Amino acid sequence: MTLARRALLGVAAALPFSAIARAQARPVRVVVPFAAGGAADSAARTILPRMGERLSITFVVENRTGAGGSIGGGEVARAAPDGTTLLWDASSHIVNHALLRGLTFDYTTAFTAISQVCTFPQVVAVKADFPAADIAAFIAAAKARPNTINMGTQGNATAGHLGLARFAREAGIEVTHVPYRGGADAARDLAAGNLDGVFITALSARPVVESGRARFLAVATAQRQAGLPGVPTLAESGMPGFDVSEWVGLFAPAGTPAEATARLHAALAETLAEAEVRARLERLGAVPVGNAPADFARFVTQGRAAMATLVREANIRIE
Repeated sequence: MTLARRALLGVAAALPFSAIARAQARPVRVVVPFAAGGAADSAARTILPRMGERLSITFVVENRTGAGGSIGGGEVARAAPDGTTLLWDASSHIVNHALLRGLTFDYTTAFTAISQVCTFPQVVAVKADFPAADIAAFIAAAKARPNTINMGTQGNATAGHLGLARFAREAGIEVTHVPYRGGADAARDLAAGNLDGVFITALSARPVVESGRARFLAVATAQRQAGLPGVPTLAESGMPGFDVSEWVGLFAPAGTPAEATARLHAALAETLAEAEVRARLERLGAVPVGNAPADFARFVTQGRAAMATLVREANIRIE
């Protein structure tokens, strides 16, 4: 354990049991705005039970899917800031404001950042009988028949959606984006042959690939992944600098007192330091983070500005 983590846990342990602390003695609802079995959901179900043991809290995961995570986000935005409702969100959190219309809440003011939990590599995978053995062949196929290749992602405004849009733009191709309520849903349709390919997390795609019903073409991270050493990167495949990862973060409704967020972050940081938890995350293809609330808030602010620019310059739209 680092000295910083020891100090943070010491501060959290010394905090008085206010109304917020008493509220957290009740079950805490954690809204995951993506499908069960996907990257965000799997990370939540790996980490939250251990956090709960540290805090003597029962965390109850609730999957509220749809609209790039904004349906679940809206539920938490409207919740009381008493520490009993949290949001376990993904990278769509920093792009929904620029891409979705008619939101009933403001992502920039509705939440308090607690910590970025972990990151997940994205992959390009195709169904087993798709006539392309690598990215070059995929691009050639897409150029030969524009807008006829159906590519699934984990939803509008997600890292998969933006990664696919960037991939298509840099490759000079046109494909049909098919958004789902999570990567697991997209993977199931890929397995059934209802999609030509996907741009989703390795975690969601791996079971379909291992079953023989799909094939990896590339990972979207800057470096090859330890769990997929034989799969080349998009950068190696003719797209230098390409690096798109999904991430998962923990948020509370705006106005949640610092006492509550400090206790939650301390428990999360200590949980992520556990060897067993890190090993389980590695099997999921996840890289643990656990940064401080202020650092995560800065990351979110900077990322939101960058994503707004990408949406505007690439003319990304919801189909």
